[in-house]
Parts: sequence; structure tokens; C-alpha cells
Amino acid sequence: MPKHLSLCLVMCAASAAAAPSLMAATDAEVDALKQQLEQLKQHYDAQQKALMVLEQRLKQVESQPVQKPLLRPIPPTGRSETVAKSGEAGYGTSLQDDAAPARSVENIYNEASGFFGTGTFSFETGLTYSHYDSRQLFLNGFLALDTIFLGNIGVDQINSDTLTLDLTGRYNWRDRWQFDLNVPVVYRETTFESAGAGGASTSISEETVTRNPEIGDISAGIAYKFMTETESRPDAVVSLRVKAPTGKDPYGIKLQQVPGNDNLTVPEELPTGNGVWSITPGISLVKTVDPAVLFGNLSYTYNLEEDYSDISSTRGVKQPGTVQLGNWFQFGLGMAFALNERMSLSMSYSQLLSQKSKVKAEGQSFTSVPSSDANAAYYNIGMTYAVDENLSIVPNLSIGLTPDAPDFTFSIRFPYYF
Repeated sequence: MPKHLSLCLVMCAASAAAAPSLMAATDAEVDALKQQLEQLKQHYDAQQKALMVLEQRLKQVESQPVQKPLLRPIPPTGRSETVAKSGEAGYGTSLQDDAAPARSVENIYNEASGFFGTGTFSFETGLTYSHYDSRQLFLNGFLALDTIFLGNIGVDQINSDTLTLDLTGRYNWRDRWQFDLNVPVVYRETTFESAGAGGASTSISEETVTRNPEIGDISAGIAYKFMTETESRPDAVVSLRVKAPTGKDPYGIKLQQVPGNDNLTVPEELPTGNGVWSITPGISLVKTVDPAVLFGNLSYTYNLEEDYSDISSTRGVKQPGTVQLGNWFQFGLGMAFALNERMSLSMSYSQLLSQKSKVKAEGQSFTSVPSSDANAAYYNIGMTYAVDENLSIVPNLSIGLTPDAPDFTFSIRFPYYF
């Protein structure tokens, strides 16, 4: 038998012998293999479904614009107002915090509008120093710093310093209404100088009159924000303020002759208020023109007539009468901008136009007080610095531009938000 034929017969015999055992193994494992295959198919289907869901969600997200928080350039409440929402816990909160405007921007709004909406309650402590220096005054009536003296005052120079501590509490309701109460404590010192009879320089004399710190005229106000800023319109706040004559009034204060100088008469004491009730309606507008903020305000003060048991400035004379203090308009325009996250700077111009005051002795008619009208213009430059989320520092310098205005006024205030 050929060699290769025998080898083939051997291989065929071996295959025939192995075939029954191989077929037996496949039959035993077929059920297990089917189960594994079914499980793999189920896992595969689940993965495919998950991939389809994720792909669909991705397409939905990509097809929508990014939702950014819509913020007013200067929020009235001092807190960012966002319309971006999320169903996931914490997402909306973190987005709102990231989008919160700088504290300096909030301060700009507060100072420009007079509407301190950063918190429900706020308390402000302010200190104001005013200096008035005027020469060659020979007046029958003298009006300065909301104070009128009745009687003849002849002087060559007046140096007047006023230091006022203002305590102001505010309550903000529903981000639209604001109520406030202001209590001033006033210290005054005025020096009167005159060259004496004949104008000889060697006979110059001076007299200083002081008023220890006392309560001034207390005032209360209410403000309402009736219009919210958009691209085409500004924020608008209307206000109404009432001031009560709680301070020492200037009527009935007697004038005295300075010994050794017949030309110099000075008041015995200084007032801390103007002595009449007053009502002041006003309106403020604020508009954002990035990166600046433009603002303006207008107000009118109406002074009520007041009766007094004595309006005479002559020693030993008591004359009942009525005082009609002149009403006045006041307006201002300015701009402000944020320097950084904490600091902002503002510049403005303001002007006060006062009518003449009138007095009426009992049984007589009203007569105007000479030189009692006023035109006081100011240039103001101020800044705000946010110490933290609750406390700010607000210094301001006001420079008088007309003779009726104080030479300069410097104030620093510390509003604190609860």
C-alpha cells in the first residue's frame, strides 16, 4: 500500500473517532452560549438606547442659545436679578453669584438716585463741614446756610463754619418704596469782623459767636421708584420730604453792639434751623450709558408761613409777627462711573434758586427782606468705596461757584446695610 494512502486512512480514522466527542460538547454548551449571547444583545441594546438619549440631549443643548442672566446695569435692590434657571440644585445660585454686579456700581445707583435699595434696612452716619467766607457785607437781611438774620448787620468780613452730624435711617419695602428719617446735630461758629468807625485799620475788631452742638431740623422722606431702566428709558424715582422746625429758629434773636466798634453788631446766638415747616417734592432720573451713568434731579421746596411771638432783633423789643421764608428750586446734573469693583467716581453740578423772604409784624402787611433771595451754585466731586457687602464710605467735596454758596463743603458718610 502506498505510504501516502496509509497516512490518509489513519487521519480519516482519527477524525471519525473525534467527531462524536466534538458533537457531544457542542450540544452540551449550546444553551449556555445562547444565554450569553442574549445577555450581550440586551447589554448592547441598552447601550445603544443610552447613546441615543445622550445624543438627543446633546443636540437639544447645542440647538439652544446660551442662557445668560439678564441683569439691569444698576439693579435697584443692589442684588443681581437673573432669569436663568436650572433644575439641578445649586446651578442657578452659583450662576447668580457669578453674575452679580460690582459693589461700586450699586453705590453709583444709590448716590445718583437717592434710592438706597441694597438692603431692607440701612443706617447712615454722616459728617459735613461747611465754610463760608464773605467780605464787605452791609445788609438788612442775611441769608446763608438756610438761616436768615433779621435786622441791620454791618461787617467787613464774615467767617462761618458749620459742622453737622447726620444720623439717617432707611427702610426699603418691596424694592419700590423707601422711607427714611434724618436727625442732624449742628455745631456752628461765626466770626464777624469790622474796621470800625472811619475804616482805620488799627481799629479792626472781631467777635466770634458759637453754638454748641444741638438738634437741627428733623426731616422725613418717602420715595417711590415708578419706572425701571430699559434700553430706551431711565430709572425714575419720585420723592416727598417734610422738614420740621425742631432746631433753634433765627427769629427773635437779638443783635448786640460790639464794645469799641460802632459799626459791628452781631447776634447773641446762632440758630440751628430755619424755623418753618417745609415740603419738598422731587424727581431723580438715572440712565446707564456704558461705561458711565448719567443722572439728574429736580426739586421744589415750599416753606409754610409760621407765626412767632417775637420777630424783632432789637434788644428790649418784642414784636409778634409772621415769617414767610422764600421758596426755592434746586436741580442737579452729573455723571458717574466705576473705577473698579469697589470704587466709583462722580462729578455733578447743582444749583439752588431762592425767592425773597417776607415778614409781617402783627397788624401790618408783608414786607420783603432785602438781600434774602439767593443763587447758590455748586460743583461737586465725590467717590464711593465699598469696604464690604454691608459698609461703604462716601466722601464728597462741594465747591461754591457763586457768592451765596458756601466756599466749600466737605462731607463723608458711612451707609451700612443690614
